Amino acid sequence: MTATTSLHPLDDALALTPGAADIFTGRTTAPYWNMVGPFGGITAATLLQAVMQHPARLGEPLSMTVNYAGAIAEGAFEVQATPLRTNRSTQHWSITLRQIGKDGAPQVMTSATAVTAARRDTWSATDLPMPRVPAPEACAQVEQAIAVQWVNRYAMRPVTGMPPARWDGAEGDSLSQLWVRDTPGRTLDFPALAALCDVFYPRVWRRRALQVPAGTVSMTAYFHAGSELLAQTGAGWLLAQARGQEFRNGFFDQTAQLWNAAGQMLATSHQIVYYKE
Repeated sequence: MTATTSLHPLDDALALTPGAADIFTGRTTAPYWNMVGPFGGITAATLLQAVMQHPARLGEPLSMTVNYAGAIAEGAFEVQATPLRTNRSTQHWSITLRQIGKDGAPQVMTSATAVTAARRDTWSATDLPMPRVPAPEACAQVEQAIAVQWVNRYAMRPVTGMPPARWDGAEGDSLSQLWVRDTPGRTLDFPALAALCDVFYPRVWRRRALQVPAGTVSMTAYFHAGSELLAQTGAGWLLAQARGQEFRNGFFDQTAQLWNAAGQMLATSHQIVYYKE
C-alpha cells in the first residue's frame, strides 16, 4: 500500500485508471486501511468515483447501494461500472470490484448499484431538520475507539453518543451525533460524501458496551445535495447522526443523516451490519 504525497489522501485512494470499456483499475492505500481490509466508506467512494469518471454518465449521484461480499486484499483491483439503462432524467448503473483470488481467477469482492439523475429546481422541504447541538468549536476532539488508520483521515468532534467509557456490557441507547470533516481539509464532493456515510463506529458497541466483531454487509446512501451545494459546503464541518433500529440474530440496521453547518441535509443512509457474540 503506497501513497502519493502530492495528493490529498482521499484523492490518492480514489485514483482510477481507465482501461477497456467500463473498466477502471486502482489499488488500496494505507491511509484508509481498516482491520482486515480498506475502510468500507472508501470502497463505496471508489465505486462511485468510477461512475463519476465514466464518459457516459448522465447527471449526478442520487442513490447508491454497496454490498460488501468479502474483505478486499492489499494491492490492485479492477472496477467495472456499466450503465444499464439511461432514461430522460435518470441513469441506472451496475458496479463491481474484483481482485485476483488465490486460484488465479478474478473474484467479486464488492458489488453495487447506483442511480444518477438530472436534478430540476422544484419545490423542496425537509421533515427532518438538523438537531440543535453545540457548535463544532465547542466540542472536543476525542481519542478514537479503534486503532486503525482510516479514523485518522477525519477530524471528529462528538456531540453525544461517544464510545462507551467502559466495555462492561451495560446496555444503553444507540444514538451518536458528531461533527466530522476530512483531514487535511478538502472540498466536499460525492465520493467524499459517500465515504462519510460510513464514518460511524458500530452501533452495537454503543448499544451493548461490548466491543464485539462487526462489519457492514450492505449500505445504501441517498444524496440529497447537488454539486453546487457540496461546493458551497466546501471543507466545512458536517453534523453526522446515526441510530440503530433493530438488533436481532447477528444483524442490526442503522439509519444515518448528514447535514452541513448551515443545517442543509446532504445525505441520508441505511445499512445492515453483521455482529458476533
